[in-house]
Amino acid sequence: MELLRRPVDAVPAPDTEIFAIGHERPAVGDYLALYAAVGGPVQWDQRSRMPLPELQRLIANDSTVLFVLRLEAQPVGMCELLNADGSDIELANFGLVPAAQGRGLGAHFLNAALRTAWSASTRRVWLRTDTNDHPRAIPAYERAGFRIYARGVETFPD
Repeated sequence: MELLRRPVDAVPAPDTEIFAIGHERPAVGDYLALYAAVGGPVQWDQRSRMPLPELQRLIANDSTVLFVLRLEAQPVGMCELLNADGSDIELANFGLVPAAQGRGLGAHFLNAALRTAWSASTRRVWLRTDTNDHPRAIPAYERAGFRIYARGVETFPD
């Protein structure tokens, strides 16, 4: 899926939640804990299989931007952008822990992260989604302005 323009309108924040959205550079252990909490239910495993030095370099890289959604200071969501200082940005990981889903936080979080990350040089933000993702992932991305630009089938060894 791809987004070819900066989101123009802000998505209203739910008024029943006290939350914060920030750009963070967590330690590897904190990153992996949030990655597992968000991605475990939908079988994310790419980052947990990376060698730790490689993951440390990814997190520390200036072109990697990680937005974290916090409820009452606890991390409950992540939006990871790669090549964030370029014109073609990858939304590598986005999601909320199951307990934070269905409360209107995701749409606001995604919109806020995209609006913050979009710069004058940005031409496109793209992402991959798959059949393991949350059933509401594609509709949520479409509401955010993403459109499907390609479909494919990938197989992986067991």
